[in-house]
Amino acid sequence: MGPLGWLLDAQVQVAGSPVLVREIVGNVFGLVSALLGLRRVVWAWPVGMIGNALLFTVFLGGVFATPQEHDLYGQAGRQVFFFAVSVYGWWRWRRNRLADAGHAAVRPRWATGRERLAMLLAAAVGTAAAYPVLAALGSWGPLPDAWILTGSLLATYGMARGWVEFWLVWIAVDAVGVPLLLRGGFYPSAAMYLVYGAFCAWGFAAWWRTSRAARPATAIPSTYTEAVA
Repeated sequence: MGPLGWLLDAQVQVAGSPVLVREIVGNVFGLVSALLGLRRVVWAWPVGMIGNALLFTVFLGGVFATPQEHDLYGQAGRQVFFFAVSVYGWWRWRRNRLADAGHAAVRPRWATGRERLAMLLAAAVGTAAAYPVLAALGSWGPLPDAWILTGSLLATYGMARGWVEFWLVWIAVDAVGVPLLLRGGFYPSAAMYLVYGAFCAWGFAAWWRTSRAARPATAIPSTYTEAVA
């Protein structure tokens, strides 16, 4: 068995249940991506894309052999969307890095009032639209799966834009994802979601401090509208 065959087929026992090694490896890539994202390093995006590819095969058990009895189509689908949004994030951060040599790839800032409203609307519409699709596909737990899919995409897009709030969206995703994954038997992913939750709180505080430190260097708004935006 070659390395690729081993990665696709290898399993370990966790609490008496079989777990795919590629689920563990995929989540490790995700954690490394999050750590690089905290430090605003461009390599966060390609590293995360590798994890997306591995986890896609984990959650789509109807196509790829998995020991779990449940298919989480929202979890699988979000890996595809993650990959696509990560291409955008990679391009944006790399462009910023080249344009501002010697600085981080993105400068954290709070979203404007209009951007926050757009995020809330996107969260509601996205979850409502994804729910019937996932239910029709037979996804296990379609409503929480719909929020996890929508919230994850919003958080990834917010990271690409440099919004401090994206960490809070991730925490909301983790709060729903942990019980869903535990009930579905995806123990490494559930454990990683717990780690992500604590990590996101740390990331939120770090980006908040960075945004406050950078604020005095920005131009003073010329109008009240710009100030409250």
